Amino acid sequence: MNGFVITDGVINGAKKVVFYGPEGIGKSTFASKFPDPLFIDTEGSTKELDVKRLPKTTSWQMIIQEVQWIIQTKPCKTLVIDTADWAERLCVEAVCSRHGKSGVEEFGYGNGYTYVAEEWGRFLNLLQDVIDVANINVLLTAHAVIRKFEQPNEMGAYDRYELKLGKKTTAQTAPLTKEWADIVLFANYKTFSVAADKEGKKHKAQGGQRVMYTTHHPCWDAKNRFGLPEEMPLDYTGIAHIFNGIVQNTEINTRSMESVQSQAVQPQVESNQNISKKIDQLGSELEPVIKTAEAKVMPQSNSALPRALIDLMNKDLVTEDELKKAVASKGYYPYETPIENYDSSFIDGVLIAAWPQVFKIIDEQIRQF
Repeated sequence: MNGFVITDGVINGAKKVVFYGPEGIGKSTFASKFPDPLFIDTEGSTKELDVKRLPKTTSWQMIIQEVQWIIQTKPCKTLVIDTADWAERLCVEAVCSRHGKSGVEEFGYGNGYTYVAEEWGRFLNLLQDVIDVANINVLLTAHAVIRKFEQPNEMGAYDRYELKLGKKTTAQTAPLTKEWADIVLFANYKTFSVAADKEGKKHKAQGGQRVMYTTHHPCWDAKNRFGLPEEMPLDYTGIAHIFNGIVQNTEINTRSMESVQSQAVQPQVESNQNISKKIDQLGSELEPVIKTAEAKVMPQSNSALPRALIDLMNKDLVTEDELKKAVASKGYYPYETPIENYDSSFIDGVLIAAWPQVFKIIDEQIRQF
């Protein structure tokens, strides 16, 4: 019988973070301070920030493909999903389209919420690959919402802050998200109630300092595995050491390699520099040719088509002609039928929701002729 390798000690690696709070607290700005962040901006909240971002997602399938591309290319040190609650909306739309439903309530007996939770769980597994395969931090930002909470073993109820995932789906998707994360941080404005009269009958709120909480409280969810104080100023420098350790280890390894191989590598570096210059010159000469070729194959953005479908077509350089041929080859619609005349449920539930399969038909069958 084969044995298993036992390891011990702390394992350094990328981290999974959930950061939530009320609107306007500064979630996107806080996320921009993480190491080399790349945003998947689902709600357009980074327009005023000088950050790297992927094209705004218009479908659930587009989010999935962007995350898969990040795993393959490793273009950053931190992937930011901004925000998770807007991403969940696209998830719900995709599940409904896939099953031909106009809303999650149409499934009956709560099945719709189960399907959404399963799809969200697969998404978290994909984000886990970003951690394990690409060694890239993942940060999910989310809005907070106040909900009434009743303790099972206590009388009465009280208000508490929760992740603003779907009003009804949150019972399943929010716990999955919190369990998945290494760190859950809750940001809020710290206010004080002070007496406004001598008798102490009237009060007013003062303060408004922005703070973040790192441990569980009856009024909010939070957790961390790094011994952070329960309450901290809303400042990234307070948690930077958690993520800088990964970068520092890389720098140490790089320096040690350079010190050992400095003399042997020096002539090769000069040669590589010369090669790099030649490549840059060749790239400049080919740039007009490449742009011309791209212009020829870039699909036209038909304003009559859904934005989500146009984005998927443009990403894979699929023309309307190729898409119509693929649809006709499966007998859904005649080739002569304009795409904008397709039934909306077919566009949402087949072309968009099952885009990888549609593109496979185009790439392997239509483009072969």
